[in-house]
Formats: sequence, C-alpha cells, structure tokens
Amino acid sequence: MGIAFSRLFAYLTPSMPAKKKPNAKPLTGAALIKEVCRRIRVARGYWDAHNNRACRGEREKAMALYETLSEAEREKVPQVLRVWLRYRSEKYFGDDRTPPGGGR
Repeated sequence: MGIAFSRLFAYLTPSMPAKKKPNAKPLTGAALIKEVCRRIRVARGYWDAHNNRACRGEREKAMALYETLSEAEREKVPQVLRVWLRYRSEKYFGDDRTPPGGGR
C-alpha cells in the first residue's frame, strides 16, 4: 500500500512547475488591441467576483499593454473598458491606496 501511494503521489505532484514559453514576437496592431480588451474584461470579471488579488494582477498586465498603444489604437478600445481601466480601477488599485498584505 505504501509503495502504490508514493508512486501515485509522485505522479500527481510534478517535480518542477511548467515553464512558460516566451513569445516569438510581441503583439502589434489588432492583436495587441484584442489582448488589451481581453485582459481588461478578465480583470472586470475578477472584480465582479470580488477576487481583488487576481483583479489587481490582470489590471496591471492590461495597463502595461495599454500604455504601449498609440493614441489611434487606444481609441479602438471600447470606451466602457477604457473608463473602467483608467478611472474605476485606479480608484481602488491606484498608488494612493494601501498595498495588499500590509497591516495584517
């Protein structure tokens, strides 16, 4: 029984985590705009589910991609998503807010 359990446990717990594959080329144009919109929508979903830690992470990724867009490309992001990313999320996750994990 002990040997079978140890084999099963070794099978279920890999020794190393999966490695992330680096992108061969960075996103540009319509693909970049689509990815920004997707990330904002994911962050909003986390926000609606009250999952603040995941929301913060997705928002930061979306913001980093959004900052790489030109003015013309930014106009192609739906206004609802832009408003949420810029105003609402900064209201709760901005630099003037207490960082997570502090005070407990």
